[in-house]
Amino acid sequence: MEYKDYYKTLGVAKDASAAEIQRAYRKLARQFHPDVNKDPGAEARFKDIGEAYEVLKDEEKRSRYDQYGAAWQRVQTGGAPPPGWEGFHFNFGGDERFDFGGARASGSASGFSSFFDMLFGGAGAQGFPGGGRPGSWTRPRRGRNHEVALPLSLENLAEGGPRAIEFLDRSTGRTRNLEIQIPRGVLPGQSIRLGGQGGKGMGAPDGDLLLKVEALPHPVFRRRGRDLHCDVPVAPWTAALGGKVRIPTLSGYAEATLPPGSSTGRKMRLRGRGLPSPKGPDGDLLAEIQVVVPKRLTADERTLFEQLREASGFEPSGEVPEPPKPTAGNARG
Repeated sequence: MEYKDYYKTLGVAKDASAAEIQRAYRKLARQFHPDVNKDPGAEARFKDIGEAYEVLKDEEKRSRYDQYGAAWQRVQTGGAPPPGWEGFHFNFGGDERFDFGGARASGSASGFSSFFDMLFGGAGAQGFPGGGRPGSWTRPRRGRNHEVALPLSLENLAEGGPRAIEFLDRSTGRTRNLEIQIPRGVLPGQSIRLGGQGGKGMGAPDGDLLLKVEALPHPVFRRRGRDLHCDVPVAPWTAALGGKVRIPTLSGYAEATLPPGSSTGRKMRLRGRGLPSPKGPDGDLLAEIQVVVPKRLTADERTLFEQLREASGFEPSGEVPEPPKPTAGNARG
């Protein structure tokens, strides 16, 4: 059984803070998410990243891992357990298992690695401190709510609709697949609640699954609330004379008229072409003009530009105001 270094998996130091661990996870999860990364090994890497984050984000699990991780072979070979684990009884060959939260599951293969299962009771760990078994508990307990990150593209946020997801179930340690419905216009930071899809209850209802929405980086648009921002390159003559320009949107290109005399930084607003809103007006799309000149000029283009320079007296650098001169009152020594 291979020892897994979860800190190395996320690329963080062993004394990393919870915030550093979360940032590392989000960065790697976006990089290797199967919807974004089509490399053959991306899905396996994504699962490894999720397993590492599952342990290191939880203070109790992280503490167990730090104490027990380096000594895992001692338990496997029948040696004395590491400090703090003397009351736990392990059985790696049974047909049934109980996790440390008290939930019961079958002994089939899980979505976690065998090392994770051995650490946290996902593949055959039986017994609790003092030898007690959860089967002897009679007090009803509602299942725990579980939270899972749900990275979505801006197109997914705008369109909504059905989507297949895969995640690690904390109650059973298995990989689960669900078909869910993404609400149209959901925003990052909001959660989609799936009733009864969380931890298993004991004589009480199951917990809920909370899908916390995150926005994947987009190659064209920047999001601010429900508004989308993008850059639109235009030629110098179009900026000077005005004309039609093509503006990208989430559903294709739109055409708009650029007024004459437009400089870099001018914004054109397309109302209602941002992210939709379930309540109230939809967001807007703001296209910022970027005047772009040719990198290489033909002989005819160079001649025409030189003629324009001679004919025009326009020189914007000459309009820059002169900076104020320092006076004795504001001089610093």
